[in-house]
Amino acid sequence: MQDIIQKIENTDWQHICEKMHQQGYAIIPGLLSTEQCELLKANYDDAKLYRKTVVMARYRFGLGEYKYFNYPLPDTIQTIRTNIYTKLAPIANAWFKVLNINFQFPSEHTDLLQQCHQNGQDKATVLILKYGQGGFNTLHQDLYGDIYFPIQVVLMLNEPDKDFTGGEFVLTQQVPRAQSKAMVLKPNKGDVLIFTTNFKPEKGAKGYYRVHMKHGVSEVTSGERHTLGIIFHDAVS
Repeated sequence: MQDIIQKIENTDWQHICEKMHQQGYAIIPGLLSTEQCELLKANYDDAKLYRKTVVMARYRFGLGEYKYFNYPLPDTIQTIRTNIYTKLAPIANAWFKVLNINFQFPSEHTDLLQQCHQNGQDKATVLILKYGQGGFNTLHQDLYGDIYFPIQVVLMLNEPDKDFTGGEFVLTQQVPRAQSKAMVLKPNKGDVLIFTTNFKPEKGAKGYYRVHMKHGVSEVTSGERHTLGIIFHDAVS
């Protein structure tokens, strides 16, 4: 896991911070190797790794399937979740401060999980998603409980335009009293996409205000698309 830790440490987090403040998302290229991506996909059918499978059409979430991991998480996922959180917590705290939200996130991920568990949120939220041809994910937010971390990440496990076509990552931004803005992103295999879970601050003439954001996946037109979603807070169920 040392290679992943080193890549996280070598990332230009000042640049990431600026991108998050400006647009609500940022990309770290090539965090996972091809071999690490393939291993995560190969374990998709290993039932003992997961606590729950969701068929998206059943709940009108889209067309595809995802599985929530059990604790303990695989080493690769645990390493990424723990080490990236410490880099994102200052961004989240800066957002809450300018928006006058009376809550500050702890610097260590284990302390955030302890807060979740005290609130009855003790289910792992890391998930792996699989889409085939025609698959898509409707616009949504991943909150799961009263305690939620406002930033999450997705790791692309397939190569766009090679393993699949379509299936772009979509972010929408709802500015008060204005039309929604859509952003369409195509991270490469092994990339980490960091984005807001719920909202980001925007500075206006009278100070900062919330810009609410949702995310989803456009229709996959061919092939298979797998992603790993890392949410930093735990869930009630």
